[in-house]
Amino acid sequence: MITSIIENDLRRFDLNLLLVFHALMQERHVTRAAARLFLGQPAVSGALKRLRAAFDDELFVRGRSGMEPTPRALELSQQIDTLLIGLHETMRVGRPFDARNANRTFRVGVSEAIAVTLFPSLFKALASEAPGVKIISVDTDCHRVSSMFERNEIEIALGVFNECARWQQQCALLDWRFVCLYNPMLIRPQGDALSLSEFLAHPHALTSFTGELRGFIDERLEAMGKQRRVIFSNPHFATQPFIARDNPVLVTVPDYIARTWSRSLGLRISPLPFDTPTHQISALWKTSHQGDSGLRWLIGLTEQAARTS
Repeated sequence: MITSIIENDLRRFDLNLLLVFHALMQERHVTRAAARLFLGQPAVSGALKRLRAAFDDELFVRGRSGMEPTPRALELSQQIDTLLIGLHETMRVGRPFDARNANRTFRVGVSEAIAVTLFPSLFKALASEAPGVKIISVDTDCHRVSSMFERNEIEIALGVFNECARWQQQCALLDWRFVCLYNPMLIRPQGDALSLSEFLAHPHALTSFTGELRGFIDERLEAMGKQRRVIFSNPHFATQPFIARDNPVLVTVPDYIARTWSRSLGLRISPLPFDTPTHQISALWKTSHQGDSGLRWLIGLTEQAARTS
């Protein structure tokens, strides 16, 4: 009885409409979705009308930047993605991802500092293992990553994600903690590492995504009854090493990016003169993409890059 109900319902529904839905979710524009599917705009508009009738919802409404999905469309997107990817993988059973001959573009959400750390090694591996694979890097963070997944703007994210939703998968890449970076020709500590008094005696440049002259390190110092002198704040990591190179200024940054800058600019790394917690960089992706052999291959390659960074 259940089987016949499913068959009767699906007989009245054109499964090709799901491809139109998927294209509209990714493009948020009827004309671009039509071009993606090699269809005319009237055909996609007609398909959207049928989708709306089938699901009894507007699904996509006009917004400032194109067609915005309704809450019902966002909910359906997770299920339809799982269905389409599962069907695709079923058709490809026994054919693993052929990296050497692949011609695929991956969209990766990543912060600036993590990209600087991982991408050089990752692209070296791509050049030898998968010359036809391309990467589009998109800026993201823990606050934006879920919405970017929902809009299909990225396929995988690399970052610090303390929470993982039930519809997401995660794997650890590397552990890190904050360290201090400086020019040893301009700042000369008495020992191999900065003492607390030396750390507080020099001015600091701060990376702040909120545009403030204080951050996590200042909160730690306040708990100790101490205060440092921050003279510069910038939302981008890339500015800081050049300030430290040319000025007697300290920058406190994650150890993974500090190692890269130390090698490139002759800067010296010092552990912080007080305890800070260890953090973790991980890869994050949608559970519905778990069966994507190409994505699994990229995650494995990223793990290798993290081990050599």
